[in-house]
Amino acid sequence: MENLKKVKETILELIYPSKCPFCGEIVSAGKKHSTEHNGICKACREKLPYIGEVRCMCCGKPLTDPAEEYCYDCTRQKHLFVDGRSLWVHKDAVENAVYAMKYQNRRIYGQTFGKEMAEHFLPYLWERKITLIVPVPLHSRRKRKRGFNQAEIVAKVLSENTGIAMDAGAVKRIKATSPQKELGDKGRKRNIRGAFAVQKNVKGENIVLIDDIYTTGSTLDEAARVLKKAGAENVYFLTVSIGQGI
Repeated sequence: MENLKKVKETILELIYPSKCPFCGEIVSAGKKHSTEHNGICKACREKLPYIGEVRCMCCGKPLTDPAEEYCYDCTRQKHLFVDGRSLWVHKDAVENAVYAMKYQNRRIYGQTFGKEMAEHFLPYLWERKITLIVPVPLHSRRKRKRGFNQAEIVAKVLSENTGIAMDAGAVKRIKATSPQKELGDKGRKRNIRGAFAVQKNVKGENIVLIDDIYTTGSTLDEAARVLKKAGAENVYFLTVSIGQGI
């Protein structure tokens, strides 16, 4: 069965070769002189806006002044998650790749995003003694329309590459909300309030929430609120990208 699976994967790779999410370059593992890693070509990897150590201690947003500890956004509000990290700044090729995954059915990009998270954030997960990975859920209506939940795909790959359990059913989206991107900060908080319900026993768990983009943190705060209310010990987050904000 294992050999048959490998043959099937090889045939699919020949028909539908893997492409770098950021430039479209073919990066099939079997390609001669391939320099891809986690599905990203060498040229893009060298240009991607990875977030370094000079970042907000709460949301992980990149900071320009090494002497600062928190971004302006996080000094103005108290978040309900402990802290979080993101792979890249949400701009240019990263913004395009995340958009393509969500709205152009490039769900295969979730493999790259999940593997990158595992590679870059495994020490972060260990230090915080994470026991459960939970993707931020979509409302059932939106998931049916899109056909998948992008956060769930990334969370599954992260789980497979870290050995940490993942439960896509731990939190359910019970309220169909307007798209957050169309709202301001206060509107986002009102819009998302009461949108989630905990469906599983999470008492004592150290949970990391997975989502595609961090903007103001309103969605993650609301998910963290219901998880803490249900008995979760601590709630953190990882996202593919984060807005630069202020």
